[in-house]
Amino acid sequence: MEMAPLIAPQRAWGKGRLVAKAEGGRTRIAELYQEGCAKIRLPRTFDASMEAVLINSSGGVTGGDRLAWEFEAGESTKLTLTTQACEKVYKASAGTAETATRISVAAGGHVDWLPQETILFDRSAMSRSLEVDLAVDASFLAVEAVLIGRKAMGEEVRAGLFRDHWRIRSGGKLIHAENLALAGDIAALASRRAVLDGAAAFATVVYAGPDCEAQLSKLRMALTEHALSGVSHFGVGGRDKIVARVAAADGFALRKILFPLISHLRKNASVPKVWTL
Repeated sequence: MEMAPLIAPQRAWGKGRLVAKAEGGRTRIAELYQEGCAKIRLPRTFDASMEAVLINSSGGVTGGDRLAWEFEAGESTKLTLTTQACEKVYKASAGTAETATRISVAAGGHVDWLPQETILFDRSAMSRSLEVDLAVDASFLAVEAVLIGRKAMGEEVRAGLFRDHWRIRSGGKLIHAENLALAGDIAALASRRAVLDGAAAFATVVYAGPDCEAQLSKLRMALTEHALSGVSHFGVGGRDKIVARVAAADGFALRKILFPLISHLRKNASVPKVWTL
């Protein structure tokens, strides 16, 4: 009896690109491109800024999926980038899901990179990267949060792979670099005191701008009651940055910590409308 040929499962692929320009006292579209499962929506704002909501219409990622995002904020623009929902990383039968994001910010511009949380499921595999190029007088805020399963749903992540690669440059000089790798027995890794001490949710916050030192005391006060959190201020090549690390028992607790931090670094503006507590 002849065996039927094996057919590789279809994988999701998407590419989105947005270029913003300053015109008439507002941030406006200069270029918009979307392909595959990558969609970009621009809800109305009531100030001079622009907000872009990124959508992965495949409903999540799994092994072999590919997503690429590219954003350019022109001179004196203000752009907020967020996602419609949390990105779910499902069990991978083969391969690794890959997401690559590139952001450039021209002179006098500002970008908030505020995607909602990435949720890791058991036996998932994901590798993602964030590459940012800033003009010397541009500013940038990034918040990336990860949930190791959803505690309220009783989910446990025993094994898997999660890699995260960040590179942020200002005026061509590297001011922030980090590589995160959770591989193999993720549950055992997360239980270690030097890693997450049993927390199932964590986030990294990076802010680069001319007013870092002025923001530091309020951020530290906001984190005083949270033992698994901390914030540091660095001067790198004449350019300042703030880095905060936050860990919590679950996603809800993490959001309660992050919301005031994000609002403070956004000059008291609220989190994007698509976020909820």
